[in-house]
Amino acid sequence: MFVIGIIALNLSLILRSCRTLPGETLEKTGQVIEKTGKAVADIAAAFRQGTITTEFFSYGTTVSNQQYFQFATLKQKEVFTRSEEARTGFGYIPLPEIIVEARAPVEYTFYLDLKGKWDFVLTDNVIHVFTPSIRFNRPSVDASAITYEVKKGYLKTEEALDNLKQSITSLAVLKARENIPLVRENGRKQTTEFVEGWLMKSFSDSKNYTVKVYFPGEKTPEGVLLNNAPLP
Repeated sequence: MFVIGIIALNLSLILRSCRTLPGETLEKTGQVIEKTGKAVADIAAAFRQGTITTEFFSYGTTVSNQQYFQFATLKQKEVFTRSEEARTGFGYIPLPEIIVEARAPVEYTFYLDLKGKWDFVLTDNVIHVFTPSIRFNRPSVDASAITYEVKKGYLKTEEALDNLKQSITSLAVLKARENIPLVRENGRKQTTEFVEGWLMKSFSDSKNYTVKVYFPGEKTPEGVLLNNAPLP
C-alpha cells in the first residue's frame, strides 16, 4: 500500500507538470516576443521621445571618458615665415627687408565637443548626424627640434628672429585652422563609426539604419528637416 501511494503521488506530480509547462512556456515566449518587438522599435521610439541626443551624450562620455571625441592627430613639419621692414634714424630711414624662417615638428589633435550642438534627423531609415564645429587642442610644438634661418636681410636679424620665436605658438594655431580640411574626411569616417557603435550597443535594430555625418557649413540633403524647418 505504501509503495502504491508513492507511485500515485509521483504520477500526479508529473501530470500536473505536463499541464502547467505549456502555459508557462507560452507566457515566457510571449514576453520574449514582446521585448523583441519593443527593441526593434527602439530607435524610432527614441526619436519620438526626444531622448536620442541624451542617450548619445551618455554613451559618448562613457566611452571616451571625457566630453570630447578626439578623431585625428596630425603630425607635420611646419614652416613659419616672418617678414619685417626694419628702420633706423628714429624710424625715418628704411632698411632692407628682413625675412626669417623657422622649421618645427608640430602635433595637432582635432576633436568634436560632445556637449556641443548635435542634431539627429531620421528620414527613410537614414540617421543624419549634424555635428558641432571641428576644434583642436593647443598645438604641440617640439621646441628642441626647431631650426631658424635668415632668408633675407643682414641688419637687425637677431631682433627679427626673436620676434619669430615669440610668435611660433600663435602661428601654429593659425596652421591648425588651415589643416582642418586635411582631417575632415577622416573625422567624418571616425564619427560615423562612433555613432554606429553607439547605435549597435544601444538598439537591436541598428543594422536597419544608415548613418551620414555632416559638419557645419556643408550642404545638407534636400528635404531633411530639423525641428520641422529646412536645415541651413
